Amino acid sequence: MSGREETTMPTCQNCGSKWSWKQTFKRSFILIGGMICPYCGEKQYLTAQMRKRSTLIMPIVIFLILLGNLFFGPSYIALFAILGVIPLAAIIYPFFVELSNEEEHPF
Repeated sequence: MSGREETTMPTCQNCGSKWSWKQTFKRSFILIGGMICPYCGEKQYLTAQMRKRSTLIMPIVIFLILLGNLFFGPSYIALFAILGVIPLAAIIYPFFVELSNEEEHPF
């Protein structure tokens, strides 16, 4: 490997099955508890590192867009950027999900 991290779909830590993009996307909207593995039925949780990353990415992107508004003035470009970034983030999110058998505390 060339030293960079390869993006793949999440793997159940209990049965080792790889989840599809659709399965991961649907389960990503469950905020309380864990996500049930579609293959073995066991609960899987986001790793602490993944939860930290996912809570920081969107506020940083929105802040950068608003900062651009501050320096260059309000525009429709910023509005379209915000409306484009949110769906894009939702589409690529399943590729970065990391699962754990146990719920980890982020701090």
